[in-house]
Amino acid sequence: MAILNIHTFPDPILRQKAVPVTEFDQNLDETAQSMLETMYVSSGIGLAAVQAGILKQIVVIDLKSGEEDINNREPHVFINPKILSKSGTSVSEEGCLSVIDFRGDVERAEKISLEYQDVKGNYHEMEADDMMSICLQHEIDHLNGILFIDHLPVLKQKMVKKKLTKLAMVNA
Repeated sequence: MAILNIHTFPDPILRQKAVPVTEFDQNLDETAQSMLETMYVSSGIGLAAVQAGILKQIVVIDLKSGEEDINNREPHVFINPKILSKSGTSVSEEGCLSVIDFRGDVERAEKISLEYQDVKGNYHEMEADDMMSICLQHEIDHLNGILFIDHLPVLKQKMVKKKLTKLAMVNA
């Protein structure tokens, strides 16, 4: 599979909304596999298609991405994911493959109920909590043009965005 280019802040594509997937074909499966490979080589645990410049509602997650033995990995592909309900709150430190060299505490729902399709178009529902819940919310935010830094207090957001924009200009 192809390793995809991950777009980083302040790239405007990260602010665009993804469209629902309507064709469930070999191309979709290949895109999902390329996203997983890209996530693995980038040492991430989740990746939304928008981060790779693909404006489709595709999310891949593997909470065991860092496992040395690839047989222990647990890849998940979510097509057109939709959060049905949320409960509780949890604060955890988040990072992002599209927001380089910054981590921050973000409040999210502790548990979520989710509806999604697989690469064949079959519908599924699942309950997620702990890290899976946090990761799903983070990646679904990407599908809506939202970054985790948008959840920070306003003053901190401004400081972080200014710093990251300067870094991007230096590295361009």
